Amino acid sequence: MNNKISYLLNTVRCMHRCNSVLTPKSSATARKHILWVGRYRGPLENVNFRKLFSNIFPSLHGSSLRFLSQKTDVFSTGANIQPEKSTEALVSEQAPQSSLELEKLDDSGSFKVKHVVDHSDPFFNGLQKCTCPCDILDLASESAVSIKHFTNCLTAVWRLFKNLSEDQQRYEKQLIFEHPAFVKLCQQLLRNSRRMTRGDLVFSLHAVVSLGVPQNTLLVQTLLRVCQEKLNQLDNRCISVLATTLAGLDKDKNVSALQAGLQLLVEQRMPSIRDIFILQNLMKCMGKDVPVFLKKKLEMAVLKQIDHLTFPNALRVFSALVAMNYCSIPILNACSKKIQENVHDAPFRRLILILEACYNLQYRNVKLFSALADYINSTACLWDKRQIILFLSAFETLGFQPSELMGVFAEKVTEDPEFLNLKNLLIVLRVYSRLNYVPRGQKHLFFETLHSCLNKYLPQISNTELLKAVYSLCILGYLPHRALDELLQKNSRGELLLSDDLYKEQKEMMLRCVKACMELDSPSFTKPAFVLTENFSSLISLNLRKAREALIELLGDENMFRQNVQLPYKYHIDFEIRMDSDRKKVLPIAAADDHADSSVQRLAVLFVPLSAFCVGTMHPQGKLAMKKRHLNKLGYHVILVLNKKFQEMTNKDAVEFLKGKIYSENAFSFSEMTVQDNN
Repeated sequence: MNNKISYLLNTVRCMHRCNSVLTPKSSATARKHILWVGRYRGPLENVNFRKLFSNIFPSLHGSSLRFLSQKTDVFSTGANIQPEKSTEALVSEQAPQSSLELEKLDDSGSFKVKHVVDHSDPFFNGLQKCTCPCDILDLASESAVSIKHFTNCLTAVWRLFKNLSEDQQRYEKQLIFEHPAFVKLCQQLLRNSRRMTRGDLVFSLHAVVSLGVPQNTLLVQTLLRVCQEKLNQLDNRCISVLATTLAGLDKDKNVSALQAGLQLLVEQRMPSIRDIFILQNLMKCMGKDVPVFLKKKLEMAVLKQIDHLTFPNALRVFSALVAMNYCSIPILNACSKKIQENVHDAPFRRLILILEACYNLQYRNVKLFSALADYINSTACLWDKRQIILFLSAFETLGFQPSELMGVFAEKVTEDPEFLNLKNLLIVLRVYSRLNYVPRGQKHLFFETLHSCLNKYLPQISNTELLKAVYSLCILGYLPHRALDELLQKNSRGELLLSDDLYKEQKEMMLRCVKACMELDSPSFTKPAFVLTENFSSLISLNLRKAREALIELLGDENMFRQNVQLPYKYHIDFEIRMDSDRKKVLPIAAADDHADSSVQRLAVLFVPLSAFCVGTMHPQGKLAMKKRHLNKLGYHVILVLNKKFQEMTNKDAVEFLKGKIYSENAFSFSEMTVQDNN
């Protein structure tokens, strides 16, 4: 009894201090006062608010909140405000059982809370006229009398708050948390949490969490617990909103229990969920930890509604699949088709997110990539150069070469290179070298421009950045002499390769390639009369056994070729074949050694993975192109074979394919050959 009286007295004192210090003001006056405060105080530094949340309804700690940790000192001095989470509430097919509904915005594809106004109640008419969160709280302190009033006020506060800028939100949040009416709202939520309708309950929890009330407070934990008790009563719309809210919370006993129950409920309700908006939101919010069987059920449910897919939701489904870490090719293909049809309506950030999603899901769709690249290229004059760099970087991570866009951007670089800071310069070098693109007609000017920019940053560039820049230019076949001298000096002083460097092996490989380029790409280099080779191993990998058997059947004897050949500069070739000068006859390896080198043609057959080519073509990426160029310098005719396609051939077709490659003077034009994608 004494404890209860003590808690009651503390609460009364807190409310008394709250009313004396924070006397009711107009919202405009309050905001003006905050803007003139010399030192910003976080909302949770308000002692009155903090004490109130730790004192009101202490008996709930032991009764209704069985999962609430007693060790948590809620609203302690060092408590941090939860970061704001962006959310998308979704439309339900069923009629809502609360005073809140969800309004779908067709143009943007987003959703907002819509209050069902009772025109006979002047309170709701006044609520519609409020233009800022504190106006709503002022109205609540004067006119709110029912739980419907309080829940609608809270969600209306969040609706207006989320539309503010970041700076405005910071000041408005302080005003909200220090407003006496907000404390009263929270009291009412605690007192009436079990009497709320299902819609009011989930929207109130969503608004409280989104406004930044810490998760370990009695208020949030109480609402979570009541949601557990009423979970089976929630309709599909409420399930979607609750999933959105839980996605923004840290794991604790209440959250984990609620998420587990939510998964079971979603699995049970799946046949009745026919709204693609709710489905994509559930996919996004339930995350990658969802069991695989539930991911497949969500996938099938979306596919059943795929005909109702809109452009805004096609964009969001990409993000939802990434959040769920699930690559559904049928869904992605349908979304890609919708995006291609409406690409001109997509904002810059959405286009980048689509490309990032494709990378994360390992999804390759040449038609989608080409449509995006063509759109960006056709509107290049409208984009900032730095935006184009971000697009090129995203394409580079996917291994897709947007050749026309790269050509247009190369012209922009040569015309005005001043916009290239060091970071952007390194990105441009990486993109053009990996995708193996050299602009036609202005190759020398483009290289000289990049070299000049690199020289400008030499005094401030780090050792690692210098190595990456030189390596990129060398892959393209250009030797930046001043930067090379700087790099070699750093290497001789032992500044490049440190013993404790996590990327030491990668740097050693890059430095080895740079040194090979310095020799082989030098204008003074001449084709050697003899190349020292050695058999790397007599063993052959599993994926090359089919090629070895086909060569034996084609050439008649395994002495007619060599396998696993190691060359200077750490280059390795899968098979070496020697032929006469007319490429009419294959020579035995021993006999070819007796011939003068000028009368023997050496063929290097390389079986390469699909990832070594730019997506959708047989255009070799930078490292493979450099290897091919260097093998040519060493006197080899290089035959590139896509190993995946070769393994899919029958034995007869494999023999005919190699016959055409070996005995053909003009090899098949790989650049014209396309590779089928996921579409």
